[in-house]
Amino acid sequence: MKQKTLGLIHTSATLIPVFQQLCAEYLPGVNTFNIVDDSLVKNIISRGELTPSISKRVADYVSSAEDSGADYILVTCSSIGAAVEAAAQISNVPVLRVDQPMADEAVKIGKRIGVIATLQTTLGPTADLVKRRAALAGKEIELVSKLCEGAFDALMNGNAAEHDAIVTKALRELTTEVDVILLAQASMARVVNSLDEADRKVPIVASPPNAIKYLASLITK
Repeated sequence: MKQKTLGLIHTSATLIPVFQQLCAEYLPGVNTFNIVDDSLVKNIISRGELTPSISKRVADYVSSAEDSGADYILVTCSSIGAAVEAAAQISNVPVLRVDQPMADEAVKIGKRIGVIATLQTTLGPTADLVKRRAALAGKEIELVSKLCEGAFDALMNGNAAEHDAIVTKALRELTTEVDVILLAQASMARVVNSLDEADRKVPIVASPPNAIKYLASLITK
């Protein structure tokens, strides 16, 4: 049987080792390659939204990944989720936005769902996705969104400790209000590992492991 190939499209090079580790654990027999363009998120931030020109670039990267031999494509940035869904409609191979499996998992777990992000441009698309996945599942939910002001800038300036402290504080506050928490950005996942058990009053779902486990269920069928 031909070995399957997964193409990963990132908007930050820092996510490559995160997904490499997960792929090694859950997709050991699958070839992987990475496409990275960190200007995509910078453009979204500067323009305040996902523009048609940015969406076209995302579609071009998806097409490039397909042309490079990908049997499956995973786009690891939540801010460009709408563009990923549009690109998936015209791709000849399955294309997954990284936060969809996580959103489905959260909808299964509880009714009051918290969404936490370090960027407003990510918070909106992920909250919208959760609402749509809940509607698809026929479930009524309550959404509580929280923006971690200053965390993204701290991370971009090389101050990971400040980023982690801001996210941790927000997580602690949110755990008293909801049944489950979604981390809207893959870059926030590592903060969960440093939390004390006392701070994990509710399940906290992150997109990287959920996305790779979901892909494993598809690829290894």
